[in-house]
Amino acid sequence: MAKKKSANIKLVLNQLISDVFEKNGNQLLNYKQVSAKLNLTDQESRETILEILKEGKGNGSFLEPEKGKYKLKELQNFIVGKVDMTADGSAYIVPDDEFEKDVFVAPRKLKNALHGDTVKVYVFAKKNGRKNDGEVIEIIKRAKSDFTGVIKISDRFAFVIADDKKMMHDIFVPLADILGAKNGQRVLVSLTDWPEGAKNPIGVVKHVLGDQGENNTEMNAILAQYGFPLSFPPSVEKEANAIPEEIAADEIAKRKDFRKILTFTIDPADAKDFDDAISYQKLPNGNHEIGVHIADVSHYVIQGTELDKEAYSRATSVYLVDRVIPMLPERLSNGVCSLRPHEDKLCFAAVFELDEQANIQSEWYGKTVIHSDRRFSYEEAQEVIESKTGDYAAEIQKLNELAYILRDRKFKNGAISFESAEVKFKLDEAGKPIGVYVKERKDAHKLIEDYMLLANRKVAEFIAKKVKGKDKLTFVYRVHDSPNMETLNTFAQFASRFGYKINTKSDKEIAKSLNYLMTDVEGKKEQNILTSLAIRSMAKAIYSTKKTSHYGLAFDYYTHFTSPIRRYPDVMVHRLLQNYLENGKSADAEFYEVASVHSSAMEKRAAEAERASIKYKQAEYLENNIGTAYKGIISGVTEWGMYVEIEENKCEGMIRLRDISDDFYVLDEKNYCIVGQRKKKKYQLGDEVMIRVKKVDLSKRQIDFTLIPE
Repeated sequence: MAKKKSANIKLVLNQLISDVFEKNGNQLLNYKQVSAKLNLTDQESRETILEILKEGKGNGSFLEPEKGKYKLKELQNFIVGKVDMTADGSAYIVPDDEFEKDVFVAPRKLKNALHGDTVKVYVFAKKNGRKNDGEVIEIIKRAKSDFTGVIKISDRFAFVIADDKKMMHDIFVPLADILGAKNGQRVLVSLTDWPEGAKNPIGVVKHVLGDQGENNTEMNAILAQYGFPLSFPPSVEKEANAIPEEIAADEIAKRKDFRKILTFTIDPADAKDFDDAISYQKLPNGNHEIGVHIADVSHYVIQGTELDKEAYSRATSVYLVDRVIPMLPERLSNGVCSLRPHEDKLCFAAVFELDEQANIQSEWYGKTVIHSDRRFSYEEAQEVIESKTGDYAAEIQKLNELAYILRDRKFKNGAISFESAEVKFKLDEAGKPIGVYVKERKDAHKLIEDYMLLANRKVAEFIAKKVKGKDKLTFVYRVHDSPNMETLNTFAQFASRFGYKINTKSDKEIAKSLNYLMTDVEGKKEQNILTSLAIRSMAKAIYSTKKTSHYGLAFDYYTHFTSPIRRYPDVMVHRLLQNYLENGKSADAEFYEVASVHSSAMEKRAAEAERASIKYKQAEYLENNIGTAYKGIISGVTEWGMYVEIEENKCEGMIRLRDISDDFYVLDEKNYCIVGQRKKKKYQLGDEVMIRVKKVDLSKRQIDFTLIPE
């Protein structure tokens, strides 16, 4: 009887296979579903399913247990994943299911899939121990359809050679769709079709970026390449322009008035969007009231408006070498919301009463109105700190003194100090780099940072502790996981070659030894390499509604509250905080988690665009220095060459292995070096070498060096 039931179940399951295929290869069946189809009791279906599992059979399908349910899978193996293109045109498909292995797909079996696309892949049965390989059978979702590149125009057609190194196909453009572009110009092209059997996709020019080598052209090309819009839609500009600058009296009446309390901003000299201000007053009891006042963007950017949708889409301002592409239209970012001096401004504030040891005696969160008394640049504030004279010298000295205590406490609690050298360019009027220098971070920068960290930490803690247990309030946190120990141990081994010891016994010991390393390495030739490798060994900080600690800062609670003009998560934090201050219900966790994931992805993309603009300016700077010799330090090794960072200006280029003529060199990946096969000479990460600038390719943002023999 059991065998008959077993056969019936198999029959029904096989009938379901067509449904299963449509759902990316799996479907959950519980006992009740099987029982209903076969008119069995739950117990009978349970026994019969277990029998099938023991057999491990089932014409074209089988079942496996999963927490009281049974998962139907096909023996024919299909996976869904993302395309990771390689330099030779083949690809690895990285499965959505993290437990599946990557699948290799040869170029002829990609079915026009491009890097980053989500695809469905048929995985071949393994034979004779061959690798896990397959064939794309469906492109589920394109990662992107817009590409920047150089247009080549002939008598009958045009094509665009994409800037994206992982775009392996030139894009065919009919002459009717070139939008007036001229041969050799940089354009933004959008894919429209890819006919069956055609080698190349078809596209239309969306935007003519301009002539190659012009500063505006190249910066706009970087923005377009990373998917950032070059302008705001008219509907968004219209909404922004309709917002009045004047503040209504009834709005001021709803807020705590700080206009008569000393308030100032400290920002870069060239900043225009001031989104944080500090207020200070000494209280009658001898304590210090310090207010962190943040531009009240959420008062002006209302959820669901065109302005809000655009801000959400961008998620962040983008900082290129010579410009800022703001998240909000200029009327808001540099005008209505910006905390400019000598103007009444609306803010959202975190106000703290600190004693002489910087212990918090009381805290308050809410809406304020301020009137900034002075706009300091970092350099001006630093001059006041060092000279102890100038505007508000006594107040700034006290703020700096308390900031030192907060900073020291943070590091004692296990925070890690990563101080990498920040490269800045001196540009002429045309945007060409005429000099490179390393920006110093001094007390004025750290002072502002410490009070922003205080506000971010305490706002997160306030919400996290407001309601506990299963009814906890939905919030957007900034979270940072502990490092992967395998990666950290690899870094520790490398650092030991320079004489630095990393203790990996506990989180506190890791933090302590990393901080010793960062202090010792400051100003030394290996600073950038060790700092960047240390950062790479850490997890990446992201936005999430799932509260975990921030490892790098050693804070149990952390969020981003202090920069809503340039970060969308801060706008969300302001909205949520206001809702909870008014005792509103917990917000939709799924909505805010999706928004957090999007914001994290856009933050990563903005960082990549910023790095691309730095690479371009470095190449442009060295274009005028072909043949010049420099002292450098090996900053990376690969199977085709080694990267060298010039000590003097931090520009990075590559020495290709084929250009080193004294031996045949190969990569020793484990030991971060390349080794000559005959003479066994090693070039190791961190080694000092002399190089000469050989070639610069501006369009690819590439710099080639040659090695000067010792």
